[in-house]
Amino acid sequence: MKKLAWIALLLLICLALPTSTRADGIIVPPRPPCDDCPPPPCPGPFPCPPPMPMTQLVIRYHHVDITIEDQVAVTHVDQVFHNPNDWAVEGTYLFPLPAGAAVSSFTLWVDGQPVEGEVLDAEQARQKYYEIVNSLRDPALLEYAGNGAVQAHIFPIPPKGERRLELEYTQALAAEKGLVRYIYPLNTEKFSLWPLEEVSISVDVRASAPIRAVYSPSHPVDIQRESARHVRAGYEASQVIPDTDFALYYSLGEQTALHLLSYRNPEDLDDPDGFFLLLLAPQPEASDKPLPKDVILVLDRSGSMDGEKFRQAQAAGRYILEHLGAQDRFNAITFSTGLESYAGELRPASEAPEAARWIEGQSAQGSTDIHRALLEAASMTEAEQPTYLIFLTDGLPTEGVIDSQKILEDFSRAASPNLRLFAFGVGYDVDTYLLDSLAQAHHGATTYVLPEERLDETLSAFYEKISTPVLADLSLDFGGLGVYDLYPTPLPDLFSGSQIILAGRYRDSGKATIVLRGMVEGREQSFEFPDQVFAASTPEVYPLAAIPRLWATRKIGYLLNQVRLKGADQETIDQIVRLSIRFGIVTPYTSYLVTEENPLGVEERERIAAEQFNQLQAMPAEPASGQAAVEKAANLSELEGAEAPAAPAQEVAQRIRVAGSHTFLFDGEKWVDTAFDPQRMQATQVAFLSKDYFELIAARTELAAAFALGPRVIVMVGGKAYEVVAADASVPPVEIPATEIASGPVKTPSGSPYASPTTPESAPLVDNRPAAGPCATGLLPLLLVAAWLIWKRF
Repeated sequence: MKKLAWIALLLLICLALPTSTRADGIIVPPRPPCDDCPPPPCPGPFPCPPPMPMTQLVIRYHHVDITIEDQVAVTHVDQVFHNPNDWAVEGTYLFPLPAGAAVSSFTLWVDGQPVEGEVLDAEQARQKYYEIVNSLRDPALLEYAGNGAVQAHIFPIPPKGERRLELEYTQALAAEKGLVRYIYPLNTEKFSLWPLEEVSISVDVRASAPIRAVYSPSHPVDIQRESARHVRAGYEASQVIPDTDFALYYSLGEQTALHLLSYRNPEDLDDPDGFFLLLLAPQPEASDKPLPKDVILVLDRSGSMDGEKFRQAQAAGRYILEHLGAQDRFNAITFSTGLESYAGELRPASEAPEAARWIEGQSAQGSTDIHRALLEAASMTEAEQPTYLIFLTDGLPTEGVIDSQKILEDFSRAASPNLRLFAFGVGYDVDTYLLDSLAQAHHGATTYVLPEERLDETLSAFYEKISTPVLADLSLDFGGLGVYDLYPTPLPDLFSGSQIILAGRYRDSGKATIVLRGMVEGREQSFEFPDQVFAASTPEVYPLAAIPRLWATRKIGYLLNQVRLKGADQETIDQIVRLSIRFGIVTPYTSYLVTEENPLGVEERERIAAEQFNQLQAMPAEPASGQAAVEKAANLSELEGAEAPAAPAQEVAQRIRVAGSHTFLFDGEKWVDTAFDPQRMQATQVAFLSKDYFELIAARTELAAAFALGPRVIVMVGGKAYEVVAADASVPPVEIPATEIASGPVKTPSGSPYASPTTPESAPLVDNRPAAGPCATGLLPLLLVAAWLIWKRF
């Protein structure tokens, strides 16, 4: 009975744990040092906890301020924990340090008072993680392998009270070929039960050399360039459970920047080709000599635009005209039943004030003749310099030629090759098929402005990004290296203050000279970037391991748009299904990720793809306008141009997990690597927490994140499949692969019951269900981290 009572108490304490993360810190209440010990004394003067599950602590906010100066990063973490219980909570604060961080010093403050703490290096922390995982029979802490830790005692948090914790640490950031990487571990998905009320990350970067490309492959960030050597980046969210570490890249240099990041797993027998990400940014002084450009504004002034929409369109048009370059040319067209042009030909930028007054004098009335307006704009283009046609409408074609296909064909014949069309659809009554097809065929993009959004702000922000072109008609030569499936394609123009992020695949490994070509003032210029390395093999290092999912996100978005605009074919649906399963990206045609219970091997994928194609063939064509059509078009556009991998969707969050470059689906009993095909492969079994289990992790470090998912896992690594089975299962010895580079000697956990089956007393602490509760998702191991430290201390 005593053991059962203490198991119940463990569960109560587990439920009392706060939302925990890799790096936003946790507060762990203490527990008795043994199962037969009497209950701990009441921590008066506050009321003692009643014998019922306690509510977790709540993180009011989690603010991270990072200052980076000449590659030295100082990270300041500020958290407020709220205790919603009717009793005090006291325990140990744990902060797993970022992997690879060189911590020179740290300061921990609790409500303005300094608190003593201890820094554990990666090797010390790893040995403790292994020991605790082994004794607790829960693998969740394996994900921390390689991380150091900070620990400190926390004074009681009173009932309904709060405790503010601040932590600061310093680290040096290495640069490789001018590219600097910063990572802040923000992965809370594995351990969190409640969302963070508020999370924000602010990065202030200063450098002696000009700062070039600035890119986050993990989160949508707002980037502000204060000067050539000073950049700010920020991320904010509320009511979220972050599931990805925050990563930021920035490059330094004086010339046009090209940076290559590559990932390849040659042991993936089904898909051994590599994935790459290419960052391209113009030289620092590019904004001082922008290319002359032509801008043609085409504004819908039909009756449906009357009122606030048209006033905002006029304001946006005025903004664009006021920000033309001195060498630019322009014209403006408004259309409804008929059309009016400011001038019969392109005019110099000096006439912009007069054109702005002309736009102000326009009024909205009549129908919508899109066909005539587009042909009029096309007739004004000239081949000397880049031409940007900004086309805005809030409705369907209702006057003149109204057939969308006819409009597309006629405009395609009339438009010059140097024309870039950027379409803005206002509201829900727009033809998404027409606008997206126009933009896709003419190297542009479509922006949908929803009813609650301000048109003038959207259009002005867009023009600010494209106002200073520095290189047009871009092309890349990879020197005969076999690259394919590049997204975006074709490449957009390069603008000052912006960057191009290209994702693709490669067949051949090794060094290559990449040549960038583009047009400047009617002349072709080329830039060579020698010794670009396409890796033959890449370790499972974040965020390199995320490159395959970013490429898959973009390709799925592209394929879905092709289906929407041009119709479905079996080959395209096959690709969507295969990529969706392999990378866990939910699409409108892949609901099977939620409902399918069979193993998703090759045969199942082919069956599902055939069923999906047949269903699409039998379905009526989707409407091109309306709220659903606009929202779908906007979502697919974001997917196709994604700068970070698509996160597992909400509806499948309990069934999909991502660990490094691997995606896992839960089949009701175990987590299964989507690269594993049960019809064609045989898995090598390894007993949970056995000697072979730990030796495999030591030999192949990428197994740690996979094994951390739970006590039942199938994972593909090194061209082989490993299946973690019950600890008491009788399995033959496992052949351990060659050991990879480790951070120190690997010791087997002390007291390891390798030869002992799972005892009935310990069995209730192991739960194979996905996200069944805080204990099942790994909070209980962190409780024992603090318990171990408390036992050692007292």
